[in-house]
Amino acid sequence: MKRIITYGTFDLLHVGHINILRRAKALGDYLVVAVSTDEFNAIKGKQAYYSYEDRKTILEAVRYVDEVIPENRWEQKIDDVKTHRIDTFVMGHDWEGKFDFLKDYCEVIYLPRTEGISTTKIKDDLMTK
Repeated sequence: MKRIITYGTFDLLHVGHINILRRAKALGDYLVVAVSTDEFNAIKGKQAYYSYEDRKTILEAVRYVDEVIPENRWEQKIDDVKTHRIDTFVMGHDWEGKFDFLKDYCEVIYLPRTEGISTTKIKDDLMTK
């Protein structure tokens, strides 16, 4: 069984999220999604609209997702790859090169993002209405 992992906040779930989850799942048999906790988002200077528990529940309902785990800190990725026996790490192309250190542990793939959609854009659009 080929195991895949991806990371993100996954706030205000949109078609861009679904596209990356679908494409990540297509690379293997089992998809683990690490979701930023509220505490980790605070460290990053971000605030999600939905709580970690709500975002986790929403992602667990997506058919491409097999398991949701918390992301508590930047440094946990190597441990996650080892613990969850990950074969491939997947992120959006805007992170290209940032996670190449994981190539010592698994394959690293950067997928193109869906153009014209992002959580930030959705929030900005809502603020202007």
